[in-house]
Amino acid sequence: MRLICLVDNCVSRGSTLWGEHGLSFLIETPSGRVLWDAGLSGTVWRHNMHELGLEGVPLSAIALSHAHYDHTGGLEAVLELYPQVPIHAHAELFRPRFSRRQDKLHQIGLAAQEEALRARADLRLSDAPQELVPGVWTSGGIHNRPYPQGSSPHHFVKRGDELLPDDYADDMSLILEVPGGVVLLCGCCHAGLRNTLALVRERYQAPLRAIIGGTHLLRAPMEEIQALAEMLRREGLPKLFLNHCTGEKAIWALAQTFGTDIVAPCPAGTILEF
Repeated sequence: MRLICLVDNCVSRGSTLWGEHGLSFLIETPSGRVLWDAGLSGTVWRHNMHELGLEGVPLSAIALSHAHYDHTGGLEAVLELYPQVPIHAHAELFRPRFSRRQDKLHQIGLAAQEEALRARADLRLSDAPQELVPGVWTSGGIHNRPYPQGSSPHHFVKRGDELLPDDYADDMSLILEVPGGVVLLCGCCHAGLRNTLALVRERYQAPLRAIIGGTHLLRAPMEEIQALAEMLRREGLPKLFLNHCTGEKAIWALAQTFGTDIVAPCPAGTILEF
């Protein structure tokens, strides 16, 4: 199995790839390719696909980590190239989501309406885990959250006529079955990385080989990062390839704790093989 980071906040020095505040990965398996999120911009996503020599490759499925625009903004461009592709996401995907700053409310959820998206793609929404291709699963809904979430005080969700702090009910990750264990691929991990890791451990006895992607530790206090480090020790120190909303402070702190042979950034253009 091979993972390619298509879109991230930064790119390798000297690269012809473009960076943006978004995230997208391509997962290549012997049974097919899966796109994990679509980034913020279709223009950036298509440019990076071209520069990485991936333009026109077949695509078996799309999976969306959650509805926020920096993960779904490029979806229109993806569907222009891959009409009627299966899209797997949580059942709460279309719940209206907002960011409130200085008393101004901005919509930050999925731009497409459900009816319009169903006309263009094979939409498969579920709270339950879904297998996209053999060995690639969505986590399904992450309901048990005893540990802190990867949340923001600016995020809100609309339920009926009421605006409430976002509970990130639509947040999911991917679980990849690879030789020698499993890999956790996150989008933003708004459900909380420790909560997501606990879900993985409930379902799998296999060793955790790696954690990849955005983990929303940007505002996490050092106490939470230390608690995460203890959990990672109990997991046997999986490799950490972190990007997007993880934050430089958290990456630095984890690298100081475990060393750069365990912790590494994962900018656009990174290729990981398992």
